[in-house]
Amino acid sequence: MKLHANARTCPKSRRLLVDRLEGGCSLRSAAEAAGVSERTAAKWLARWRKEGATGLEDRSSAPKRVPTRLPADRLAAIEALRRLRMTAAEIAEVLGMALSTVSRWLAKIGLGKRSRLAPPEPPNRYERKRPGELIHVDVKKLGRIQGGAGKRVRGGQRSPYNRQEKDRAGVRRNTVGWEFVHVCVDDATRLAYVEVLADEKGVTAAGFLRRAVRWFKGMGIVVERVLSDNGSCYRSEVHARACAELGMRHLLTRPYRPRTNGKAERFIQTLTNRWAYGAIYGSSAERTAALPGWLDHYNFRRRHGSLGHRPPAARLAELEQRGE
Repeated sequence: MKLHANARTCPKSRRLLVDRLEGGCSLRSAAEAAGVSERTAAKWLARWRKEGATGLEDRSSAPKRVPTRLPADRLAAIEALRRLRMTAAEIAEVLGMALSTVSRWLAKIGLGKRSRLAPPEPPNRYERKRPGELIHVDVKKLGRIQGGAGKRVRGGQRSPYNRQEKDRAGVRRNTVGWEFVHVCVDDATRLAYVEVLADEKGVTAAGFLRRAVRWFKGMGIVVERVLSDNGSCYRSEVHARACAELGMRHLLTRPYRPRTNGKAERFIQTLTNRWAYGAIYGSSAERTAALPGWLDHYNFRRRHGSLGHRPPAARLAELEQRGE
């Protein structure tokens, strides 16, 4: 039994209190000796006379009745209907319940999102043995910075320079525009090459690939394969010609499976948090100028969790020593 930290009595002291009262001691004197009020002393005496030694034990403070608690059979019905991929509104209509009640209990049992209904896919972790055996490429779109920092720093308020206007289709769009961060990550070493470019067209992606391969070659890495998602720039003819000229095999991820290109996705997350939004920049040019320094820190000094807390350059040196 776990007593409350501020409890004045325990089952043994309560039994002593009851014995004193049964022995003829007055309620006031017995309560003063136990350090409790007369009302408390009378309560323990009444419990003793009604339930015996069991009445002197601590009781749960949970309420006996909770009006908002659903019966077990009703909760099981909600779960069963949800696993039939019915929406909360449909379940509420079938069971004659309030939509807010059904939604609340779906969230409590962990079935609020439809993605939770499918069994989790087993992790498909892999790592190439040789540097350059496979590189991952991807693109991250970032809003341009004009006239100072944006809403992340302004407490949710937009910059006055980043006005929104409606296009011909009636869609509101930012007037400042976007920048496209092209990234390339080596699978075996996690060495990364990044450029901030104006668009994500096929010609741009092909040019970036050529420069990335040239950079890896300067690091002593010969690229054999490249993995990308199914973006239009990677499926273009100009990108296919670039892969053929470089003697590389181009692999595509399965549709709607970004985890297949997980190393690039995870690197983009780090890049976004630590570089793009890791400091306050006055302009896009200032942010772009900070990229080489951050990238040098990532490749040569930052400890990488999946590499035994060593930087990617250390993994490259290790693989070169082992002749892989």
